[in-house]
Amino acid sequence: MTKVVFITGGSRGIGSALVKQFVSSGHSVFATSTSNSGAEAITRQIDALNGEGKGLILDLKKNNLSDFIAKYTAEFPLPDILINNAAIVRDNLFIRISDSDWEDVLQVNLTACFKLTKSFIRPMLKKRWGRVIFISSVVGLTGNVGQSNYAATKAGLSGLCKSLAREVGNRGITVNCVAPGYIETDMTKKVGQEIKDALYNSIPMRKFGCPDDIAYATLFLSSDQASYITGNTLNVNGGMFMP
Repeated sequence: MTKVVFITGGSRGIGSALVKQFVSSGHSVFATSTSNSGAEAITRQIDALNGEGKGLILDLKKNNLSDFIAKYTAEFPLPDILINNAAIVRDNLFIRISDSDWEDVLQVNLTACFKLTKSFIRPMLKKRWGRVIFISSVVGLTGNVGQSNYAATKAGLSGLCKSLAREVGNRGITVNCVAPGYIETDMTKKVGQEIKDALYNSIPMRKFGCPDDIAYATLFLSSDQASYITGNTLNVNGGMFMP
């Protein structure tokens, strides 16, 4: 059955793959980007797949979420499936992380997820059906040098996921995380070759993941076939980390 899907950070990498897979599966997709060009790219992608939906402009660093949600709910259908994918990095050694770099990462990667989910989960409660998925990270489980702020937010998503799953499970809503390992995207292109080689050798499958790997996992958790899975983190990392 066709569902309405809302995806944050949908113009590139994992977000673009999420848009592609959900549209290709027959769902209506509304996805966000921080820029007008990104939103237009999302709309073009949806149109190219003969799908329904639109790209929207939303900068999660700004405190305008309530205005965005009011405008969205007035114009577009409320989502059945919410995918909190947007994230930023401001990497540095712990003692060199500025207050602004800490606060920006926390705002986009965790606080915005709380606010967006709080707004969109209310209609799901009334319908007694819904899916909330947080795109987390292996770094939230293992930690990583130079990523204290990023790791803290991704670990925070796991706690948020489990707590919310306990609260809304009796209303037919599942809440899960998907934790990517090393996925080849624009964000990971900046990693130096020496570090990249070490990461490669730490993966038993001896290959890096691609954005579609994350999209397929998310698509499954959004389906009726995953209706008895909640409060979990699905690790998609080629065996890089095995909890």
